[in-house]
Order: sequence, then C-alpha cells, then structure tokens
Amino acid sequence: MIKVHQGKEIIAVIGAGTMGAGIAQVVASGGHAAIIYDEQAEAFERAMGSISSNLNKRVERGRLTDADRDSTLSRISRAVSLADVAAAQIVVEAIAEDLDAKQELFCALQKICPPETIFATNTSSLSVTELASVLIDPARVVGLHFFNPAPAMKLVEVVSGRATSPEIARYLGHLASGWGKHCVHTKSTPGFIVNRVARPFYAEALRLLQEQVVGPATLDAIMRECGGFKMGPLELMDLIGHDINYAVTNSVYNACYQDSRFKPSLIQKELIDAGYLGRKSGRGFYDYSAAVKAEAAQQIGPQK
Repeated sequence: MIKVHQGKEIIAVIGAGTMGAGIAQVVASGGHAAIIYDEQAEAFERAMGSISSNLNKRVERGRLTDADRDSTLSRISRAVSLADVAAAQIVVEAIAEDLDAKQELFCALQKICPPETIFATNTSSLSVTELASVLIDPARVVGLHFFNPAPAMKLVEVVSGRATSPEIARYLGHLASGWGKHCVHTKSTPGFIVNRVARPFYAEALRLLQEQVVGPATLDAIMRECGGFKMGPLELMDLIGHDINYAVTNSVYNACYQDSRFKPSLIQKELIDAGYLGRKSGRGFYDYSAAVKAEAAQQIGPQK
C-alpha cells in the first residue's frame, strides 16, 4: 500500500544533465531529500552549479529568500555509487533517451532497491510498457515526464504502461502536484500527449528549411509574432537539444510504423553530426557561444 509521506520521501535522480539537475531542484524545493547519481563525477558539480545559479536568480528577483535557497541546496546530496540510491523511496531516471540503456539501469536498480521502491522514468517518448517489461514487477514503473526547464515548466505527464499500478500513478501525480506542477495522466502511447502533438510544430519548420523557403530567424519570428508562441520551433529545438529532439522524433516515427507525418529531418541530423546540439553545445540553428562562456564564468566565479 503506497502512502503519502507529506514531504518526507527520499527521491533519487539518476543522471545529472540538464533534466536531471532540474528535477532534483524541483524535488529539493518541494521539501524532499534529493540524491543525484551520475557515472561522471564532474556532472554532479555542474548540476549543483546550475541549480545554485537558478536559485540565486530567484533570490535576486525576490521570489525566494536566502534561507529558502540555502535550505533547498542542503537537501541535495551526491550518490557516489548506484548502490547509494537504495535508501530512496522513489528513483527517477533521467539518462539518455535510449531503450537499452534505460532497461539496463532498471535491471541494476531492481537488484539494489527494495521491492516497494517506485521507479519513474523521465522518457519523452519511449514505451513505458516496454521499459518495464524487463523487470520482475513492472507495476512499479511509471512515466514522470518533466519538460525543459523542469523548475519553470508547470506541466508534468504521468504515464502509465500496461502493467503500471494505478495507485502508484495516482500517488506520483499527487506528489508532483504538491511541487506546484500541473499533472496530466496518460497511457503509454507514441509521444504521449505533448510530443505527439508537437511533432508537426517542429517537422513543418524543418521541411520549410529543407525547401529553402525562409531562414531560421524568419520562421521563428512568424511563429512568435503571428502564431502567438513564446518561442519559435527552431529556437525551441536549440533549447531542448537537437540530440534529444531528434531521438524523440525517431522514437515516435518508428512507433507509428514510419508514418510520413513524423519523418525525421536530414537538416537536424546534420546539425547533430556537426556537434551543433543547440544552447548546451554553444551552437545549433543559432550561435550561443558567447552566452555559454558567460554562463560558465558566472558558475565558476572570479579567478584569483
């Protein structure tokens, strides 16, 4: 029987990238102890730098007190090894969007964690049913899909696979609502809700680029100024990361039996091949190199 512990759950996050760091910030801001594990030791330090920077900005804007910032940071700790997450009641994986890698992780966690530990996946589009199929008890696996940036975006998709316990899905929805998120419950279908709806938003823009109708800046401006979107499709892909966006597109495309509506873009593939992943690499459709250097300098601080 799953019980709500009123903020006393220990929640582990596997993966200290952009999404993992953001989820850990949400968890800690919600009053929970957050444990971050990443195979790369330096990834934890980068994650903490990002979280600290985000919280400092909230303090500067008067949305957070110094005491609340310090309290939030104190609730975040590093797991030196995967075995250190065994104390968590919930483990959220936020690793690469790769089915084999995620299944391998869940199989490893199954050997470490007690049977009552809930396994949540932040997958954007992979089948929760298939992810859970390798476990002895697939009922413990549920999708908990945050959007980037996780601390700012209100929407969270709670995704149930074929075997997911309805009680666990309700419980995680209740928990995320307590973090100030707007939760929507859905079944495990290709792209879930948001990424299924969003594919044409990206695909049509990429097709227009492929056909050399207009350039990226014009396309984005049209969608912002005429369509009312806060960001155009190309700058949004730069924000998300082209490696992630392309992986999701491929996942939906293959899950829908190569439906041409979801066909991946050669232009986006070329960006990935060049290492132009968007903001995080300093370049995508647009050049962010100056902004990336400035952010890195801010996190490192003045050198003496």
